[in-house]
Amino acid sequence: MRHNHGYRKLGRTSAHRKALLKNLAIALIKYEKIETSVFKAKELQSYIEKLVSAARVEDLNTHRFVFASLQDKETTKKLITQIAPKYKDRNGGYTRIQRTRLRRGDASQMAIIEFV
Repeated sequence: MRHNHGYRKLGRTSAHRKALLKNLAIALIKYEKIETSVFKAKELQSYIEKLVSAARVEDLNTHRFVFASLQDKETTKKLITQIAPKYKDRNGGYTRIQRTRLRRGDASQMAIIEFV
């Protein structure tokens, strides 16, 4: 049973889930809007909002924390220098999830996740 469990397993091992969220976060930062399944988008939302909250403070420790999570220099730099400063005065709620369509292959609900 998953009573009050903290996250979705998404049918993957922990290493695969970590890699999936990292790659989705990199894509979201790079393109600022991506389409994925609803459950992946909901997990990505909590993952990316923690990164944006940390990135609002521009210092060396922030760069190290964000880079440790993303492992990509360009997206780390873009997050800290371009995206996070837009949310200096905002206390959370940096992303929006909009449900779009049912995927044709397996009828899974799809959603667009984007920065507000």
